[in-house]
This record gives sequence, structure tokens and C-alpha cells, in this order.
Amino acid sequence: MTMGTGWYLRRLSRMGPQEIGGRVGDAVRRRRWRSAPPDCPPVTGARFTAVLPAGAVAAVPPDAGKRLVAEADRLLDGHAEFFGVDRDDLVAPDWWRDPKTGRRAPSGYAFDVPYRSEDAVGDVKQIWELSRHQYLTVLAAAYAVTGDERYAERVAEHLRSWWAANPPLRGVHWISGIELGIRLLSWVWVRRLLDGWPGAAGLFEDNPVALNQIWHHQRWLAAFPSRGSSANNHVIAEAAGQFAAACAFGWFPSSARWRSAALRSLERHLRGNTFVSGLNRELATEYHGLVLELGLAAVAEADAAAVPVPASVRLVLLRMTDALAAVVDNRLRPPRQGDADDGHGLVLDGAGTDRWGSLLATGEAVFGRLAWWPAVTGTDVRTPLLTSLVRPYARNGTVARPADRPSHFADAGLTVLRGPEEIWCRCDGGPHGFLSIAAHAHADALSVEVRHDGVDVLADPGTFCYHGQPEWRQYFRSTLGHNTLQLDGGDQSVSGGPFLWTRHARTRVLVADTSGGVARWSAEHDGYQQSVHRRRVELTAATRELRIVDEVRGPRGAVRLAFHLGPAVTADLTGHRAALTWTRGGEDRSAVLDLPGQLSWSAHRGETEPPLGWYSAGFGRKEPATTLVGTGFTDGTQGFTTVLGFRG
Repeated sequence: MTMGTGWYLRRLSRMGPQEIGGRVGDAVRRRRWRSAPPDCPPVTGARFTAVLPAGAVAAVPPDAGKRLVAEADRLLDGHAEFFGVDRDDLVAPDWWRDPKTGRRAPSGYAFDVPYRSEDAVGDVKQIWELSRHQYLTVLAAAYAVTGDERYAERVAEHLRSWWAANPPLRGVHWISGIELGIRLLSWVWVRRLLDGWPGAAGLFEDNPVALNQIWHHQRWLAAFPSRGSSANNHVIAEAAGQFAAACAFGWFPSSARWRSAALRSLERHLRGNTFVSGLNRELATEYHGLVLELGLAAVAEADAAAVPVPASVRLVLLRMTDALAAVVDNRLRPPRQGDADDGHGLVLDGAGTDRWGSLLATGEAVFGRLAWWPAVTGTDVRTPLLTSLVRPYARNGTVARPADRPSHFADAGLTVLRGPEEIWCRCDGGPHGFLSIAAHAHADALSVEVRHDGVDVLADPGTFCYHGQPEWRQYFRSTLGHNTLQLDGGDQSVSGGPFLWTRHARTRVLVADTSGGVARWSAEHDGYQQSVHRRRVELTAATRELRIVDEVRGPRGAVRLAFHLGPAVTADLTGHRAALTWTRGGEDRSAVLDLPGQLSWSAHRGETEPPLGWYSAGFGRKEPATTLVGTGFTDGTQGFTTVLGFRG
């Protein structure tokens, strides 16, 4: 996907004067570095002291250790899966090749690489993911747990290969700050986990190539921070990686300055990226997880290095953890809201480890669980290792935490209705997204997401892709791609590019009452300019019914009302009634969806021209799922009523 002049003008229109000035300075610096790149200063006497405390590795639960070793053995054999693509070339990977398209990114000065063009580079997410080196932290963790030097030797082999293939400022891996930040954090943990291996010092602090790479990564991050309208999760990753490296690899003349600047940036942007309620301002749940992981990892480095951290940092992470505990369903699955690209801050576990359970386990160890928190029964490797470095949070009662499980987050516009038999319903009445471009937002105002015992019944279809497939990118973030109402064929908010919205629908919640036997929610948005879409949702516990009423106030218009079913749900549509069936744990479950009779209803599944009827369980993966679409007209007076009744 190559950006034309129109995109650059639209993007420029979303920047303020300070951001424009900063970007001009970045451009000047890139030009200067092309001809006169900075040089790494000499380093002598470097030692790594940020090791794990005694007993940390022994605290890893046996079943979590087994999953880790199984994953590490698969990696040793050269096998891994990234974004739906199975790879068998990881014994000796090509760091610049995209396995999905077969294309190889061009060489040359980093800032000349057209990374947004799939024709020139391939899928850059596929290329970048391997070079976050989070699979190397898995191998290093397997060494720490088992003492098997095969894992350490493979890590060393791949790091030396990567460093040789990617000299500073050359090629596709020196373009994006989030990639450099996460890679630095991975290197810190690789060095920590390999500490008992005889070759660890020779790989890192006694290796001029490694020192050069570490210095240049930090110098790059200090020079090119994400700015203004781009200061979302990317700037958190940049600051966390910079801070971690400056603490653990504090061997350079600039280390103290980098450490202080990164900590200031981290504190400022953690607050800026997080609502007071604790939810992430991007309203994209996976980025809530990414930011929380990065923040916890940064605090661990600070405590390991005895660097004081502002109290506000721990407070934000505490609120994020409580918010996560509040919004998950009974299976510990959070909302599927906004963009999701399977991004992690720190990976130390094998396949089969529950990401959200792991985060809550870490939160419990650091902050302490509240009585209303859901139980976490799974185990993981990361929690005992990470929390062994973290100073316990002071539980002195000075910080107010929710006495009961929150259901309505007013600042984020997110409300969770809960009913019997683990009925879970998320209602979206929040801002369109974060900052002026709302990069990771979807046009999903007033959408609902409904689960029964953890099974997606009315599903948020997900994300699937970012670059290279514009028709799929557009579909998965469109209004029609969510459980809400589309008017006159347009989206509620106006897209100016794959990570750019030029007009944002404004939403306000009118009612959010989750007390008593009938939970009620109502909200409206102005995204259709001449019309206002208002939605009311009621969940009645006694009848196990969810009632949705949609009203459009304004001139006559063409309506499409969509309900996306989860991939496990089968639908038998007859007229304006759909019989829904699925299984959970070998038991048959069912529901009836009574749809508005004023609309003509049709079922769609796995269609491609245009896309309709799809579900993306993870980035790069999609599967057919049934979407029910009602078409007709609104006259501005009559509402559309949908009733979902669960039958057991």
C-alpha cells in the first residue's frame, strides 16, 4: 500500500504546529545521519548486574515450564507461526524476507525503504515480527529453566546473524521506533536469562558488535520519538525499551540521560494513553494488554536497578490491571474492541498460556487481588520471573480501588452487562479513538458484543490485517463490519487511510444502569451528520433476553443493520427469525434471534466481493462466519427492535 499526495495532505491536516516542527527536525536529522551517522563511543569494563534473584527460576510452575520447553524445542527445529503463516525456516532465517509473499525488503539507508508498499517490501508486519526477538526470549527462558545449552547457543547464533545482517541505519529494521523499543526489551531479558551460560558476557558486554547495536538502538530512540498524533502505544514501547536498556545496559556516557528522558516520557505517556478509569484510550483491547505488559516490564527494570519511579506510573498500571479484571468474561476473555495485532511486550511462555490470565496473575502478585476479581487458574512462566524483580506495591489504603466490580467506565464509554448462565454483553458508547488520527479505531459506535459462557454469539469480527490488503482493512474496521447500524451506505466516521480517520463520530451515553434484574444501557452518536442514531439495550435476567432498539432521527435513509455471529454459531434464518445453535464443552446450546420485521434479512458467509461474513481470531487469520444483514429504510419515527433470547 503506497501512500499518495492526498494521504500526506490528510495526514498533515491532523497535526498541530508543534508536531509539524518536530517532524521537520526529524527529517533534517535523517538527512544528516545519511552522510554522517553517529558513532558509538568506546566502552570498557561493562558488566551485567541486573540478574534474576535467587529462587526466581525455581518458582516457575512445572506445567508452565513444560509448555515453554515444548515451544522452545519447536523453535529449535525451525518451526513457528506468525500471523497465520507457518514457518519452517527458523534454523537460519532470512531477516528481510516476508514468508507470506516471498518478497524481500530492499537494502539501503533505512529511511529510504518504502515499508508501506507491499509490492516493494512484502508484508512488513511479517518481516518485523521475527525481529522483535521475542522468540529468542522464549529460547533463553528455556535455557534458564533447563540449563540445556542448545537453547543458549541458538540464541547466540541468531543474534550474531541479525547483528551482521542489520548494521545500524541499514534496512527495514531501522525504520519503526516500536520495533527498536521492543527489541531492546527482548535483548535485556535474553541477557538476563542467559546469565548462567558461560558465553553470555562474550555475546553481550564483551562483544563490540553487540555494544554498537545497543548504543545505536538507544541513540535512534532518543532522536526519533513518536510525536503528537502518533504518540499512542508506539511511544510507550519506545520509552519502555529505552528505559529498560538504559537501566540494564547502562554502560554508555549517555545512559543516565537516556534513562531519565525515557522515564519522563514513560510517565507522561502512560498517563496520557490511559483513562482515569484504567482503560486504554485507544479503546483497542489488545493495546491495553501491550501497554500494561510494557509498563510492568519497565517497572521491573527500575526496581532491579534501584531507580526511583514516580508513584503515578504504578498507579496507572494498578488502574489498568483492575480495569482488565473488571471487563473480562467468565473465561477471562476481554472485549474484542478496535485494532488487534497480537502484539506483546514481553514473551517468556509457550503456546497454550492464557495471555490475559497471565497478566492478571502478574497484577495479583504486584498489586494484590480484590475480592471481586475473577479467579485465575492457569499458570505461566513470566509472572514468577518478572515479579521477582518488582518491589511489592505499598498496600497502605491511600489508593482507592473499586469495592465492587465496575460495569460502566464513563470516561471510556464502555459498559458491560452481565446476566445468568454467564451472559456477557459489551456496549460501545465511547470516543471514536485516541488522538487526532484515532489510528487503531474502528467505526463501531453503539456496537454490541455478546457472549454466552465465553462463546462469541454476537461477535466483533476483529482486525485481520493492516498493510497490503486495503479492501480487507476497510471491511474489518467499517461500520458494516460491526454489530451496529449503517445509514446510506457510509461509515459513521470518515477514513483517510489505513491508520487515519479525518472525521470522528461523537458518542454520548444516556443511560448505564446495571443494577437490579434488568440492566439498561442507551447511547447515541452523530456520525451521520444530518441524522442521529440512538440505541437502547436491555438485558433481563429472569428471561435471559437481550433487547436492542435502534432509532434514527433525521431524514429518510437507507438502512443496513448487521449482526455478526461467532464462528462456532450456526444460524437457520427464516424470515426475520434466526435459530442459533452451538456447543460448549460437549453440551448443545441455543438461542433465538428475533429481528426487526420492517427490514429484509439475508445471511452472508465468507463472501469476498465485497467482503462480508468473516471472523478474525488473530492477526493475519480469518475464517468464514455468518453475518445477518437487514436492509430497508428509516423514516425517522419508527424504531427497529431485535430480541436475542437464550434457550439453554
